[in-house]
Amino acid sequence: MDCNLILACAHHLAVFTLVAVFAAEFALLRPGLGGERLGQLAKLDAAYGALAMVVIAVGVVRVWFGGIDPMYYLTNHAFWGKMAAFLVMGLLTIQPTIAVRRWVKAGGGAADYVVPANEISTSRRFVHLQAGVLLLIPLFAAAMARGYGS
Repeated sequence: MDCNLILACAHHLAVFTLVAVFAAEFALLRPGLGGERLGQLAKLDAAYGALAMVVIAVGVVRVWFGGIDPMYYLTNHAFWGKMAAFLVMGLLTIQPTIAVRRWVKAGGGAADYVVPANEISTSRRFVHLQAGVLLLIPLFAAAMARGYGS
């Protein structure tokens, strides 16, 4: 098996896993959140951050050692559009991540703790924005794979 195929598979698996965790977070972050579900959300949020780092690490290795000239990526506008969208997603996740940590601390493990609805609403706005930006990433990737942006 060639290195490019292994890196491409690893990158795609990491990205799809990241999207699955994002979808689970999206589903859990709703009014009435508390108790056990809040703990699950905190674990998913930590996994989301870790997976984002895996996506970045594998992506960097893929650019430099994947068998395609790195200049193809570094001079491609679609690649940089994809990178910008990923960065925006990362920035948009800061508020929900801080909120989840604050809620876990405020709840102190109490089963009857419920996150205030207005705080859920604020964090959901950020998650909805992330979902919108997420849609751009496969569009840029498909364009790049077909030679657009060079």
